[in-house]
This record gives sequence, structure tokens and C-alpha cells, in this order.
Amino acid sequence: MNRRTFLLSATSATLIKAAPSDQLNLGVIGSGGRGTAVMQVFQKDAAVRVGAICDVYEPNLQNAASIAAKVPGTKPRLIRNYKQLLADKDIHAVLIATPEHWHAQMVLDALAAGKDVYVEKPLCRTPEEGVRLVEAEKHTKQIVQVGMQRRSYDLYLDGAKLVANGTLGTVRMVRSWWLNNYVGDGSKGTAKLDGPLDWEQWQGPVKQRVAPDPFIFRNWRTIAEYAGGIVTDQGAHVFDGIHLLMNASYPLAVTAAAGKPHRDGYNTPESVVVTAEYPEDFLGVFSINYAAMKYQLRNDQLSQLDGDKARMDIGREDCRVYMQGAEEKPAISNRSEKGFGWATDLHVQNFLDCVRTRKTPTAPMHKAFQAVLVTQLGNLSLREGRRMRWNAKLGRAEA
Repeated sequence: MNRRTFLLSATSATLIKAAPSDQLNLGVIGSGGRGTAVMQVFQKDAAVRVGAICDVYEPNLQNAASIAAKVPGTKPRLIRNYKQLLADKDIHAVLIATPEHWHAQMVLDALAAGKDVYVEKPLCRTPEEGVRLVEAEKHTKQIVQVGMQRRSYDLYLDGAKLVANGTLGTVRMVRSWWLNNYVGDGSKGTAKLDGPLDWEQWQGPVKQRVAPDPFIFRNWRTIAEYAGGIVTDQGAHVFDGIHLLMNASYPLAVTAAAGKPHRDGYNTPESVVVTAEYPEDFLGVFSINYAAMKYQLRNDQLSQLDGDKARMDIGREDCRVYMQGAEEKPAISNRSEKGFGWATDLHVQNFLDCVRTRKTPTAPMHKAFQAVLVTQLGNLSLREGRRMRWNAKLGRAEA
């Protein structure tokens, strides 16, 4: 076996401790909260060693290094420019968990450097970036897994089987929602930095250059120049779940409506409804409202598949099917034994399995682009005030 070959149990997907010669050296690019959390999931595998960590914000870099070093034998190099990490021949794969505006360029650079890639969602910031990435995917031998963990989650995989076997009958609409509240979480003046930040590197490919701004650094997800807003941040997950459950392809067209932003400093709305039309002859409707009451995490999101025989409700941890004429009690009820957090473990495990077997992972780039594209077309619909179509042949949005 070579260094990328791992041992598998013959009867399960549980990874077994591998010999030192099978070690995989991981480079981490972007070590904020999510990046560090996913890094720790990688470290659960005995064959993975974090060989290098890169971040342009010193507190994040030092914190991640301290956490990584808790695994015996781990002494990662600390790097402050991601291209230096990609140039390291000893790094076999990279975890990219930077802000959204850096994802596309870093993935392309990692592929050019011969690295396998696990990149957090959303895959990209614009449709043009997505088209470039999908084209690159066709010409690379590297493994790329996007952090759309529902595609490895047993609850959703079992739900997709229920739809495919006709339990629900014909499904013409999927209704999804996600509820939370960030409107009352503070004012623009409260953001601050806790250490050195290389602001010019952090801005990277964003064309609009501004002075160092702690508020932007802390809140980039909701600022249009850097990301697609909360509708993209969460909607990419939701629409990917819809696509998985319905075995759907690229949308035909998307229409969106939204309220105005209500938090100081944000220029993207917190209350949005996106309706996507699909060639498989159904509608996907997603409502996000981050001005609602705050729910317990397990209850904050739900997708309802309206079939003509039954309805399926699937959330973070539960899936229930209600038959026609008996809506009070589910005929089928499934619950994740380990909770939604386990989906990330399964997703990382799938990536590692594909690194060693060179098989296609559960969330390749073209699937991830399909999901984020819906929200990107939704944002274009809000901007243009009209229904936006996707020209799949030309790879572009059209009014």
C-alpha cells in the first residue's frame, strides 16, 4: 500500500488505525471557528496528521496550532500565505475554510499544485466562478469534496430512498424554511480585532478595496461585496438537500423576494423567499428569516416534500412521513442516533475514503455549484427585480 492507502473494516465504514507509512499530511487554509472544528474531525483519523496551518489572522492561527498539537506527534508549520502551504510537497491534501470570496481561487490553485481538496461551502461567490470550477473538475485527477455534509448523512440518504421508491407518490413542490435571529445581536461599533490581521491578503480577490474594518472581518457573510448573504450561507445547504432528495439537476429559473436589511452595517436582507423551477417538474421554495425567534438547533430548519400520496418532513435530526388521510401520526419515523454533527464526521470520512480509492466523493463541485447557483440566481433576481433563467448550455444567467 502507498501513503494514501488506508485500511477499512470489511463490514463497516469505520476507519481503522493505519500504519505510519499510510499517513496523510493535511494542510489547513483558514483556521477560524469552522476551519478548526473540521480540522479536529480530520484528526480523529489515526492516519491523518496536520502538517501545516495557514491564516492571515494571528489569533486564529495560534489557536488552531494549539488545538492541533493536542494530538501526539503533531507539530504543524505556521504559514501566513496560502501559496507557501500549497508549495509544500509534503502536504497531500488541504482543508479550505476561508471566507467565501476566497474559495474559488484557492481551489483552483490547490488543484494546480496537485492537492486533494476539502472546501467548505458555499463553493463560490458568483455563477462565473462556479462555471470555471466545474470545468476544472472535468480536467483534474484530484479529489474535491465540498462541505455539503447532507450528502453523506444517513438521515438524508434514507430520505432520498423514500422519495425514489415512490412512498410519497409524485412530488411537485418542496417547501423549506430556516429560522433564527441575528437582528438584535449587537451594533456595528462592537466589532474588534484581538491581534494582527493581514487585511490586504484577507481582502484578496475582492475588487472593492477598503480600509481595514473589523466589522467586515467579523460579518463578511452578510456583506454583498464578500458573500451572498444569509440566504446563500444557509440556502446552499438547503437547496443541496432538496437536490439530493429529489435527484434534481440545475434549476431552470429562480425568482426571489426579500425585505430590507434591519441590522446596522449589513447590506443583505435577513428575510428572503427563493423559488426555484426544475426540469424534473417541481418547485423548490426556501424561506429564510433571521428576524424570527431563536429555536433550539435541532428545530430551526425543515424541508417538507408534498407528494400526492404522502408528505415527508425532514430536518436536522428527524425524518417523518405522513400518509394521506392520516396526517396526525407519522407512518414512518426515522431519527439520527448521533445527531446532525455526525454528518460532518461522515462527510470527512467519505473524503478520506475517496482520497485513498480515487472514487468520486459524495459532494463533488458540480453538485455544490448546482446548490449555490440557486441562491446566486435568487440574489440576481432581487437585484434585477425579475425572474432569472439559467442557460445551462452557455453557463450563464439570463433575465
